[in-house]
Amino acid sequence: MAERQICVSTDVVECGLAFRFGLRQQGRERQAILIRFQGVVYGYLNECAHIPIELDYNLGDVFDLSRQYLVCSTHGAYYDPRNGLCLGGPCAGKRLQSIAVFEQDEAIWLTEEGNRNE
Repeated sequence: MAERQICVSTDVVECGLAFRFGLRQQGRERQAILIRFQGVVYGYLNECAHIPIELDYNLGDVFDLSRQYLVCSTHGAYYDPRNGLCLGGPCAGKRLQSIAVFEQDEAIWLTEEGNRNE
C-alpha cells in the first residue's frame, strides 16, 4: 500500500480551518480537505454532494458557526463531520466522498491506492 504524508498533525486543528490538499483521482486532479472533529482526523473531497463545487468560499472555512457541522458555503447543505452524511439542504441523505487517511507518528497520511480510483 502506497502512502503519502499530507501534513503534520498540528496542521489540522480541532474544529478549525480545514487543511486543503490536492490528489489525483479518477484521472484528474481533485481538491480535498482534512478536518479534525472530536479528536479524529477525517478526509473528504472538497466538493458538495449537491453540485461538485468546493465547500469553502474562504479557504478552509468549512465548519458552521456552532463548529458541529460542515457546511457548503454556496448551497447551505450541512454535513456530519464524522461520516460526511448530509443532514439538511438540497442533498439531504447524500454524502461527501471520503478520502482514506490516517494519523501516525505526528503526521497525517493519505492511502494512495484507496484514493486513486483509476
